Amino acid sequence: MQTTAQPETQQTALVSALHQVHAAADRLGLSDKHREMLTSFKTVFQTEFPVEMDDRSIRVFCGYRVLHNNARGPTKGGIRYDPAVTLDEVKALSMWMTWKCAVVGLPFGGAKGGVIVDPRALSTDELQNLTRRYTSEITPIIGPDRDIPAPDMGTNPQVMAWMMDTYSMGLGYTVPAVVTGKPVAVGGSEGRLDATGRGLLYLLQEHLRESGGVSGKSFAVQGFGNVGGVVSRLLRQSGARVEYVSDIATGLSNPQGIDTASLFAHVQAGGSLADWRGEGERIDPAEVLEADVDVLIPAATEGVITADNAPFVRASLIIEGANGPLTPDADAIFMERGIPVIPDILANAGGVTVSYFEWVQARQYLHWSEQQVNEELHRLLLDAYRKVSSRCPIGGDCSMREAAQWIGIERVIEAMDLRGIFP
Repeated sequence: MQTTAQPETQQTALVSALHQVHAAADRLGLSDKHREMLTSFKTVFQTEFPVEMDDRSIRVFCGYRVLHNNARGPTKGGIRYDPAVTLDEVKALSMWMTWKCAVVGLPFGGAKGGVIVDPRALSTDELQNLTRRYTSEITPIIGPDRDIPAPDMGTNPQVMAWMMDTYSMGLGYTVPAVVTGKPVAVGGSEGRLDATGRGLLYLLQEHLRESGGVSGKSFAVQGFGNVGGVVSRLLRQSGARVEYVSDIATGLSNPQGIDTASLFAHVQAGGSLADWRGEGERIDPAEVLEADVDVLIPAATEGVITADNAPFVRASLIIEGANGPLTPDADAIFMERGIPVIPDILANAGGVTVSYFEWVQARQYLHWSEQQVNEELHRLLLDAYRKVSSRCPIGGDCSMREAAQWIGIERVIEAMDLRGIFP
């Protein structure tokens, strides 16, 4: 059976998530009862399951699904396929999902799932076998009114289609609302693939509105997957210069701006930054975080900016495309340096917001146009941004992360108190 390779990094994610909750609880004066309820997890599910490989051998994989809090509605969160998945990481991500849904005003709680596996090392048939078996294992705790998975690192619309089909076959009829992030042909939503990156663009345009928006500004994007790649492409289309990008192995720089549309198409076709033949100098990926640009977008994974490298960050604004890319120590350093951070629970909420739209369409057997999806996404994210900004004005004694955290926690507590405790 596979085991995780990076426990220290992933434990830090849970430490960071809990630190943020306790810091908010201190500032809000929450009771011990509320503090304990917010830091507990409704359901923690672990499974070890066999999968038949192409050579007919059997391998056992370990998977998790954690439901953090369902006071505001069914839980919602992605499924991650990655060799470094741990239970602590999944717990942290599920908790962040709770606050994210609450900040944007979605009727969901937070959840997350993961399997310890390198999906790139599996054939298509092996990946399908693993997905269907994992889905059958977590079927008792998922459902369109209970817990709704979605794609995350290492998973994609095809994986969601397999999950939906497996769940549906067990019931004998199609249940499109059991997962989101599906292909449009089987009940997915227009605009879902670009949703997280597009949401980042909308929030950047609003935050930078008084200085002319994103046009003419320089960017560094760490991580070039479905979040970093999409926002890089959209930024270039909006007149920005994306001067630095990186994936796990390679960094690229070009002071005139990288052709991110062509680069993302290259990556989507199976290429990488390492074999890109366009203009740009190859650099160490770590240099992207310290690039001299207007805006830095960490869009890869959690815990990449710490007390060790935060003093060397030169961007004047950070917006979190990934979940938890900054540790609490790094947050404190940026607060002291006066560098604003648009936090993950607001910044990358575009994905779960359009997942909500997909869920609504599936429940009502409707199909929205991409224009309708993008207009509603823009409306909800800007409303959330303005509420966060008004809670903590620029120059105040709090950060945008604290303001977003307060709003999310208060909304969850309100729901818990109104519902009460059964029996």
